[in-house]
Amino acid sequence: MNIKPLADRVVIKPAVAEEKSQGGIIIPDTAKEKPLKGEVVAVGKGTKDQAMELKVGDQVLYGKYAGTEIEIEGAKVLIMRESDVLAVL
Repeated sequence: MNIKPLADRVVIKPAVAEEKSQGGIIIPDTAKEKPLKGEVVAVGKGTKDQAMELKVGDQVLYGKYAGTEIEIEGAKVLIMRESDVLAVL
């Protein structure tokens, strides 16, 4: 993926939403919950006050409404500030 986020922003590829519930019922796309974890695919350099702590390949958790969904090279990714990331797994 050829993208370079600026400052304290990161690009995250969301994890795949589950296809079935625990009882084996198939869940339609409209009812699937948005995944709250993903993999960091690109990072900025950070700000002058704080260096970037995340690195490419980190598995992270983020808030339900964090980031902006964009499509790059046919893949849907999220771009958000480093502060929107809640934890590294």
